[in-house]
Amino acid sequence: MKGLSVLIPVFNYDVRPLVRALVAQVQQWPGPVEIRCLDDGSGAEVRQLHQELALLPGVVYQELGRNVGRAAIRNLLAATARYSWLLLLDNDSRLPDDQFLARYAAGCHLAPVLSGGTAYEAAPPPETALQLRWLYGRHREARSAAVRQRAPHGQLTLNNLLIEREIFCQLGLDERLTRYGHEDTKFGWLLRHRNVAVYHLDNPVLHDGLEPAPVFLQKTHDAVRNLVQLYQAEGLGADTKLLQAALRLKRWGLSEAVRTAFSLRREQVHRNLLSDRPSLRQLDALKLYWLLNELR
Repeated sequence: MKGLSVLIPVFNYDVRPLVRALVAQVQQWPGPVEIRCLDDGSGAEVRQLHQELALLPGVVYQELGRNVGRAAIRNLLAATARYSWLLLLDNDSRLPDDQFLARYAAGCHLAPVLSGGTAYEAAPPPETALQLRWLYGRHREARSAAVRQRAPHGQLTLNNLLIEREIFCQLGLDERLTRYGHEDTKFGWLLRHRNVAVYHLDNPVLHDGLEPAPVFLQKTHDAVRNLVQLYQAEGLGADTKLLQAALRLKRWGLSEAVRTAFSLRREQVHRNLLSDRPSLRQLDALKLYWLLNELR
């Protein structure tokens, strides 16, 4: 059995519980396993917490002198990985149970790329600021493997992705996308273009690191900008619902009217998204407004 390199970029988040849970499961993979954690310019307090990781068996913990970004750090981790299979995880993930690696070991013969998915707690968080991120995750990101498999390359996310090292290193992530969002959109397109099979499993990690609504909205705005960058530079993303809607409005000559109408209620939408009862429809409208602004 080929070895497994678990790759975790770290940024201002305590990754110790995740690493310890992985160490407890390494015997489930029928081959050698390493867990590589690379800090991307976290604060001193977080870096101090993580010094103990290097003492754990099979764990490699290193730090970068400066922040290089989401795509570059994953490329660096892959370049230094020792083994033939890579498991990409975000640092704010939590394993669902004690059989997480066992399910990947049992399924890795199915395809060279396997996506396990993401899950969220069933109950909403008590903090008002976290309601929007939880709601979006539960209703837009937490999908079963059967649903994701309907569009396997389009439903791919870089978090919780098992992939053959050779394929990842051949394609790599686009380091020009320095803002948050849509690195996985381009990577999925590259896999589809190369006819690389993607298989979706029901093996989700729990997303623990819910961002406050203002932070999530900023990341969402950045993702919209990245989507436009990919579309204008490479023609990618035209199959996304958001871009399809914006392009229809432009063809019909309605984009300016929609922008003007939305601008009149922008503050009302913003208040709703920061409230304890945010609306995903309002979020969709805001994203469309941002996208129309970018396409002007």
